[in-house]
Amino acid sequence: MVYIHEAHASDVWQDPDNLDDKVVFASPKNFDERSQMGQLCVAKLGIKFPAVIDTFDNATERAYTGWPDRLYVIDRDGQVRYKSGPGPYGFHPQGVAEALQRLVPGEKH
Repeated sequence: MVYIHEAHASDVWQDPDNLDDKVVFASPKNFDERSQMGQLCVAKLGIKFPAVIDTFDNATERAYTGWPDRLYVIDRDGQVRYKSGPGPYGFHPQGVAEALQRLVPGEKH
């Protein structure tokens, strides 16, 4: 997972669901603040796989059109083998599993 810029920062646009869930944060002012928000996101969502933080200039998000959220499978050579539609409604985990199966036949994904 790559944590990119905040989609619903309270000083930009606040989603009413975030208010209900008490997830109200302003845009980070530096990389340390972004890192703290990323760590909180990983913890709140119960993510159990490696996560990294995008650079403060959002280079990964721009390169992969990662906003609002997307699922990708990238092979060892850096080639995109699967890209979902925008999430969460465009997420199709089966597409991830199928792409992984093609890359690593015989493994359960």
